[in-house]
Amino acid sequence: MHDADGMAVASFVMGLAGLLVFNLVLGPCALVLSGLALMRGTTRRARAVLGMTLGAADLAVLATVAAADQSFSWSITG
Repeated sequence: MHDADGMAVASFVMGLAGLLVFNLVLGPCALVLSGLALMRGTTRRARAVLGMTLGAADLAVLATVAAADQSFSWSITG
């Protein structure tokens, strides 16, 4: 169960970081890790669900940016 808790925390961190950088890589990783953590019965269920939500948000941001300017990256400076 300790591994599942670590996966839940890692999915949250990856999902959060993915909103800013490498959302193409970190978003799917957050989704997979959170799914595995939930399947293995993590005690940090809320963190795993939040990681899954943030991973999906990473992919939504990527899709929005790709549709808006036909690229797969974005910058704060424009």
